[in-house]
Amino acid sequence: MSRGTFHALLDAFLEELKLRGRSPHTLRAYRSDLRDFAELLGRLGVASPRQIALIHVRRWVQHRREEGGRDGERSVARRLSALRTFFKYLERQGELEGNPAALVRAPKRRAALPKVFAQADVDRLLAQGAAPAAGERGRAPRHALRDRAVLEVLYSAGLRVAELCALRLTDLRDDGTLLVHGKRRKQRLAVLGRPAERALTAWLPQRARLAKLSAPASDAVFLNPGGRPLSTRAIHRIVARGLRRSGVAAPGSPHTLRHSFATHLLERGADLRTVQELLGHEQVTTTQIYTHLSGRRLREVYDRAHPRSRAAAAKTPSGRAPR
Repeated sequence: MSRGTFHALLDAFLEELKLRGRSPHTLRAYRSDLRDFAELLGRLGVASPRQIALIHVRRWVQHRREEGGRDGERSVARRLSALRTFFKYLERQGELEGNPAALVRAPKRRAALPKVFAQADVDRLLAQGAAPAAGERGRAPRHALRDRAVLEVLYSAGLRVAELCALRLTDLRDDGTLLVHGKRRKQRLAVLGRPAERALTAWLPQRARLAKLSAPASDAVFLNPGGRPLSTRAIHRIVARGLRRSGVAAPGSPHTLRHSFATHLLERGADLRTVQELLGHEQVTTTQIYTHLSGRRLREVYDRAHPRSRAAAAKTPSGRAPR
């Protein structure tokens, strides 16, 4: 296929996705995946979109799984989704008849429970994660208030990293809630706890001073030392630094705090629909992955409820559960 023709179609496709509100991360992933597919088509001698067939899609999946990077199930599923969406666009443009990727099943993905922090680790992170560390006395006062506010808001509101970066001053509400700009430009309300409110209040005067360093002044809630909005990479560094300083051994990321937010709410009796709304999930089935309970929690519930549990046995004179 002509490189120029394919890339012109791809650029138009990505522009349409951008107008539909897809995130920059999604656009980058689609561009990378579809360019990789185009390279394979070139090697196979496919000259136009109308020549794309089912066999080319299967060949690409085989290439990605065995030759081009040994993709796992999740990566292959994502690439096939990009391909199906692009083919639908080509159909609408009259460049393709039928969707060659429609009959290709994504490999079955193994269900993986999200990694979460124990409540004690979250408490340690929020209590000590933003405190000055040895050898950092010169810069700690400038960063500590911001970092503490970042950590508190991430956990208190269960935000995605991109949502935290997108927060603007006008999104902060007097009633302790946030207006969150989620995926595909969907908005929702998030709730802040008292510690997060206090951390934000402490950070905002310093933020106002930093905002004057950039022209035009940014209205982002979280800024770097130059007065510009924090990047997603900077948020990841703040969390990593907090984990290191607080001595939390469990590996984690900003998204681990989001997973922990949902899991801890459910463990304390929040209903699934409320957690779904707080997370901004379109489908409750997405939220259901958080209904898993830790082994310790399962044991606590079992011992409290089952007539032949360890706790019930301990209450009998013989040490055995009553029959």
